[in-house]
Amino acid sequence: MAMAFKMATTGIWVTDECKKSYMEMKWKKVYRYIVFKIDEKSKLVTVDKVGSSGESYDDLAASLPEDDCRYAVFDFDFVTVDNCRKSKIFFIAWAPTASRIRAKILYATSKDGLRRALDGISYEVQATDAAEMGFDVITDRAK
Repeated sequence: MAMAFKMATTGIWVTDECKKSYMEMKWKKVYRYIVFKIDEKSKLVTVDKVGSSGESYDDLAASLPEDDCRYAVFDFDFVTVDNCRKSKIFFIAWAPTASRIRAKILYATSKDGLRRALDGISYEVQATDAAEMGFDVITDRAK
């Protein structure tokens, strides 16, 4: 039986699959990104899509729906000015303008619970359109 972790204020639960996939991304570098969604009927946060380690930030951006909210985590690898290889995990709260008000409220009130379940996130980006989560935003934050 799968375990789930409840987000106190909203009654939404984070499934074990979310945490397991996140740990595989963080420690084993199996995935470049993970997209999560809330199933409003079951009240569960589930894995919507995973991007293999060979996929890019553009692939993540393209996988987000234009008319519904999602959460995503992205493992950003980069080289510092000192020529050190680094990796930072970004949490993205995606709430496009075209999404339903109810969905925006549900995702906004459930976000902190999911973030607490996913240990080791470096930065958070909130976006309502592609420009607000552009690759330039990610690279500027990681510096």
